[in-house]
Formats: sequence, C-alpha cells, structure tokens
Amino acid sequence: MSNFYGNDKKSAVDAKTDAQKIAFAPLMFQAAKALRDFGILKLLLKSKKGLTTGEVAEKTGISKYGATVLLEAGLSLEMVYLEDDRFKLTKTGYFVERDEMTRANMDFANDINYKGAFYLQESIKEGKPVGLHKAFGNWNTIYEALAELPDDARKSWFGFDHFYSDVAFDEILKIVFQSKPDKIVDLGGNTGKFAIACASYDPNVNITILDLPGQLENAKANIKERGFVERIDTFPVNFLNREASYPKGYDVFWLSQFLDCFSENEIVSILQRAKDAMTNSSDLFIMETFWDRQKFAASTYSLHATSLYFTCMANGNSRMYHSDDMKKLVEESGLFIAEEYRNIGLGHTLLRCKTKQ
Repeated sequence: MSNFYGNDKKSAVDAKTDAQKIAFAPLMFQAAKALRDFGILKLLLKSKKGLTTGEVAEKTGISKYGATVLLEAGLSLEMVYLEDDRFKLTKTGYFVERDEMTRANMDFANDINYKGAFYLQESIKEGKPVGLHKAFGNWNTIYEALAELPDDARKSWFGFDHFYSDVAFDEILKIVFQSKPDKIVDLGGNTGKFAIACASYDPNVNITILDLPGQLENAKANIKERGFVERIDTFPVNFLNREASYPKGYDVFWLSQFLDCFSENEIVSILQRAKDAMTNSSDLFIMETFWDRQKFAASTYSLHATSLYFTCMANGNSRMYHSDDMKKLVEESGLFIAEEYRNIGLGHTLLRCKTKQ
C-alpha cells in the first residue's frame, strides 16, 4: 500500500477556512438539506433572473426570517450566490437538488447516521455501534435491525445501498455469465435485486440467496412479485456464526458490496466457508468500491465517510477497504484472484477468485 495520499499545499488562510467548515458541518448540513427540502433550490433552478428573499419566502410558505438564514447559509455553502439582491443557484446547489448520488448520500446521512454520529468516539472505544443503539435500539448490527427501522430510515438505507450496486449490474452480468453457470449463490442477497437480475438475464439459471431471516422475508416478497419463485430460493444464515456452513453444488458464489460489512477476521471466516463449499470449477466474485481505486476525490471522500457509518451505526468494526487489504484477506482465506476488472459502475472493482489447487 502506498504511504502517500493527498498533500499539504493549501495556504494557511484556506486551511483555516476549511477548518471552520468542519467545525460547523452539522449545522450547515441541515441548512443544505432544508434548502433542498423546502423547495428553495428547485425554485432557484427554475428562475433565470433569481429570486429575492421575500419571493422565496412567499413561494415556499416559510417565514422571511427562515428564508433569510437559509439563503445566507447557502452563500457560505456556495450553493447560491447573490447578484443585485437576487439569489441564484450555483453548480453545487444544482447537484444538491438534482444529482441522484448526492440525494442518496444526503438522505442516508440524515435518516440513518445523523443522530448516531454523535456517538462515534464511544463506538471506537467500545468496538460496537453505539450510535445504532442510541438511535434505533440495542441491536448487534444494523442488518438485524433493517426490517424494524422506521419507514424513512429503511427507505434511505436501501436507497443508498441500491444506488451504488444496481448501476453496475449491466456490466457485471456479462462477466458472471461467461462460464454459463447453472446455479448461483448470492451471499448477503439483501432484497433480492441481484438474484432477480440474474433470473431475468438467463432463463435457465437458478439462484439461492443467503442472508439473515428478516432480510429474506423482503427478498421473498420481491421474488414472488417478479414471478421467480421457481428459480430463486433462500437459505437463512448468520454470517457472524463461524460454524454456519454454506450450501454446496454451486457454480458461482456472488458477494456484492458485502465484505465491507465485516471486520478483517470475519471476512476471512466468510471466505473460508465459501471456499469449503466451492469446487475447483466454481468462481467466487467479490464486487467492492475500494477507496484507492476511485477516479474522483468526491468518491473517495464518500467512501471514507461510509467507513464512519460502519463504525458508529452498522457494526462497529468494518470499513470501506483499500484494495491491497482485501487482496491479502482473499489470500489468507485460501483463495486466489484469477481475474480483476476495474472501473465498473460507480468505481467498482470486480475480483474473480478461485480455490487453490
């Protein structure tokens, strides 16, 4: 792994400005979200000549005071700018309003992480998701809690999860089906989206989803709705139980954005049990968004922030991994990487792994 990332070339003035952005980040985040949710950004997007504070207040139904403090915060957030006493939308404001990735990230940050993030330090000290306990209840992991989360939180969690995985399906299905598999097992299949995509792609393939019982109930409902109950079945498993084995006789073992939900030791255990269920001809695919493989700083930033979600909300011990770290864990588990595909979807990497002969 390289020991050099980033730089320290920023001027002292710029550095101090950025430090204040960090200091006031929680308040300014809520201001940005309010500008979006009150429809202020949408109004400015539609108005070429811009709007006055009074016009914004009138059109949104909030007070002039409320419009004033939000728009002035928007100036420092660089989401709006002021010209001849009229507020206009910037490119940043446009992306907060219209960009799907930004919306998914913001909703996820607000509805899942915001309250729990206050307990980040305690989570690090205890090695447990203390933020999850404080925000949603005394669950061991957020995955066990998903079926019981409030509707807005569940919607934002799945919106975040699916946004980053679904976009890669078209590319990876061609790779997965190169070997013409008859049976696929989807580890951590969640709501069944990948299994359904596979069943739609190949009318002859059969898929088994492995996941927690609560997650499988959601998957079963989606599978039934899509008419694939004859070709997609489910198998309940707690991946943290090191004694839990996986079904055998499968051509492909699929793990998409799954291993980042576990600690290094847990990943090795999961992969070793998969290896035990594989044959010499089986393929095991790992799809992840490694933070060192991103083209844009925004992507790396988002992944580092997601690691903090794992710390205080998900399980207290996992993270978004550097590709070198994941490769070491694959080797430690007794597998080897036969092929590697980069730049899939939104910065995904796909690893095709085999058992060592």
